Amino acid sequence: MSDSQKFPVAAHALAYLAHKEAFSPDRAVASAELAASVPTNPVVVRRVTAMLGKAGLIGARAGANGGAWLLRPAQDITLDTVLRAVHGCANLGTAPPGVKGCPVGARIPDAVRAALIAADAAAAERLSRISVADLLADPAERETVLKSA
Repeated sequence: MSDSQKFPVAAHALAYLAHKEAFSPDRAVASAELAASVPTNPVVVRRVTAMLGKAGLIGARAGANGGAWLLRPAQDITLDTVLRAVHGCANLGTAPPGVKGCPVGARIPDAVRAALIAADAAAAERLSRISVADLLADPAERETVLKSA
């Protein structure tokens, strides 16, 4: 699975767990059910939920009666935390090394690097103001939350 898919799958899985009120092991949701909701392969969901588990966002149980559940309320899980948990891609890339002696190539890598760092920081800051619960809000309310975030 590419890095660009991990964050959307993780956000979707967490929102689905919140929607299903999976807040304890007895309310666990199977990876096949999560995968059908995304939609993606259950193996992809298990990989992402393993990362979310390592980050302390979900609990999970393997096996025939296995599944995942939230360890925190959805309103307490911000999207920047989700992004970090799955090593997601708010990162816009890296600047090429440049060419010595070229008046542009010698300066551009540092300038582009600084711009990318600023953009990544802005994205993370914005995501820190949006929770998993916000993703489940009705469309009009969600739009208001996302605009004010």
